Amino acid sequence: MSILPPPKRYLWVWLLWLALFYLVWLWLLQADGAWLAAVAHWPMAVAMAIGGYAAGSTPMGGGTVGFPVLVLLFDMPATLGRDFSFAVQSIGMVSAAIFILARRQPLAWAMLKGAIAGGIIGTPVGIIFFAPLVPELWIKVTFAVLWGSFGVLHLYRINEISGNVGMTAFDEHWDMRVGFTLGLFASLFAVSVTGVGIDMMLYAALVLLCRADLKIAIPTSVVIMALASVYGVVIKTLTNSWQPGVYENWLAGAPVVALGAPLGVFIVDRIGRKPTLLIVAALCVGQFVWTCIVEREALGIVGTGLALLSLGLCLLVFERLRSWGLILVRAAKINHKKKQRRAKRLAAANSQRSLATGES
Repeated sequence: MSILPPPKRYLWVWLLWLALFYLVWLWLLQADGAWLAAVAHWPMAVAMAIGGYAAGSTPMGGGTVGFPVLVLLFDMPATLGRDFSFAVQSIGMVSAAIFILARRQPLAWAMLKGAIAGGIIGTPVGIIFFAPLVPELWIKVTFAVLWGSFGVLHLYRINEISGNVGMTAFDEHWDMRVGFTLGLFASLFAVSVTGVGIDMMLYAALVLLCRADLKIAIPTSVVIMALASVYGVVIKTLTNSWQPGVYENWLAGAPVVALGAPLGVFIVDRIGRKPTLLIVAALCVGQFVWTCIVEREALGIVGTGLALLSLGLCLLVFERLRSWGLILVRAAKINHKKKQRRAKRLAAANSQRSLATGES
């Protein structure tokens, strides 16, 4: 019996990235008023200590904590929350992604590549043309619905989701097509509006459709959100469309998530993902309820009903993915057994042919 050695890790790459980031951050603090701005926004640093951990240990970007803190707690514009999500995730999620890649953790590469291709098309179109059409109120509601549905799903499906082992192997081209479709629509309608979402959609496809292990699904979602965040930062910079206040909050939160997100990746390997996911799921449901209460006058009965209906529709989509996944997994297992039987028959036929040739 031979035991394969673990894959070689390159943690020095992550340490180099970390050193470069902190050198740049310290240099930025030398500007007039920068240090005072960072200190003045210390509550964001505290919030992002939680956001960083969630970003590395769950399929949620750091902006998933930053957005509600800015928008619901500090009563800032939703557009500021969205832009801050891009900015802070470009550090935290990137740091976690580099840590994941340096540790050589398994990823769903085919679906990830497809999602990257879809995001390349959908993100700029969404940021430039679609996001400006969405009112402030519905940016908040969209965010609340997306992550509220994520929370509800995990509260009643957590045992099934956390029980997945490995990943069902479908056709690689099929995986890429699914990833492309998800990446295109998620970046166009979710990422451009809220700054997050593509990570959740890819994660949902992996755990519900492909029955992927959380050790594969969550790191894959972290990597796609890191890339989407950096791409979003580039587009926002080129179009000069940053909201005022993003930079000051970023100065306070970025140094925390640079370490917090990779720390989440590391800790969750030790304590397991199920407890963290349950806590995060409860928080997601809580922020949905909070949004509906805080915005009840603006939403009215009709708006609140639409928010609840949208959450139900998201759950319906998740359940359809799950049902489709059950069918596909069953078919894949049947095909695998057929191939095994065919291989056995072929091996037996070759063996008989070899014996007949030897006797003659």
